[in-house]
Amino acid sequence: MDKDIVLNKLESLRRCIQRIQDKTPPSSHLLVEDYDLQDIITLNLERSVQLCVDIGLHIISDLEVPVPDTMAKTFVVLEQANCLDGEVADRMIKSVGFRNTAVHAYQEIDWNIVYRIITEHLDDFRAFSRQILSFMQNRG
Repeated sequence: MDKDIVLNKLESLRRCIQRIQDKTPPSSHLLVEDYDLQDIITLNLERSVQLCVDIGLHIISDLEVPVPDTMAKTFVVLEQANCLDGEVADRMIKSVGFRNTAVHAYQEIDWNIVYRIITEHLDDFRAFSRQILSFMQNRG
């Protein structure tokens, strides 16, 4: 595993999460009304999920395990490899569900749910990052 690749992707993830945090309005009503905020936040959430999948696949490529056939299964494999705990893996699997909705059914997004994600679940990405860093340190 190329640690520099993972570290660079983790830094990109940190920037996406920071961008979301910086653009989070004080209420869900403001998000519902502001299309520019919707675009900025959705794009950065999509990127965040994709970065987590990319990081996971990069780590998996160094393990002697089958390559997952879906984005969500990436986190199942990482949990089985003791890279992520079950709680973080489950939350990341749910993030893939959001990403798929955002990419494939943008018009159907419930902005109140998005608001809840960005105000209550950005720490899921931070927990993912911490566990990835810990896994890398333990592998030497």
